Amino acid sequence: MLEEKQAVYTFDVPAERPWSHLLKRGQTLRIVDIEGQQAVDALLYGADNTAERYSAQDTMRAQGSAYIDLGTQLISNLGRVMARITADSCGRHDTSAGCCSCESNAIRFGDVTKYQPACRDNFILELSRYGLTKRDIVANLNFFMNVPIEPSGDFTVVDGISGPGNHVDITAEMDVIVAISNCPQINNPCNGFNPTPVRVLIWDKPVN
Repeated sequence: MLEEKQAVYTFDVPAERPWSHLLKRGQTLRIVDIEGQQAVDALLYGADNTAERYSAQDTMRAQGSAYIDLGTQLISNLGRVMARITADSCGRHDTSAGCCSCESNAIRFGDVTKYQPACRDNFILELSRYGLTKRDIVANLNFFMNVPIEPSGDFTVVDGISGPGNHVDITAEMDVIVAISNCPQINNPCNGFNPTPVRVLIWDKPVN
């Protein structure tokens, strides 16, 4: 069992802000939903070749599931396993609904929301540290976000099911850059209409 005091890195990501880190093969990243109902958008890129990146389509196809949960292998666009979900106290995470943007906010919620903070802008800012641009943003993970999918294929964001202290662990199977946006959305219930901080921790010890 991983203990917080043994983590080699700990940081509280402020509400609405991005964060990124190089996760070495065998290291485990934990994302903690400190106050509950806080969506965390995430992307993974190969550290040695950033053209290799997380593929939502390949991940869903490989797992035979539209959701991310314990045991899910996160698959790259080259068909390789980038990381695994090795612990999950929430139960289900999304990889279909994408990330919010100024443009989608304006379309869905009106022009008054166009200049509100958005995950796409957070990703653009954070990924620029690695020489990546908006063209490199792909369909992302949405940890702690509750997006039921109807038999018809329709889906929508509803109230989150994660409670204070819920967490998800991602163990790297290769060296990867992990970028997250601590989602600033206030117009749908993915954050309980109140964005809050999340905690990230990294351990060198691989999960058995």
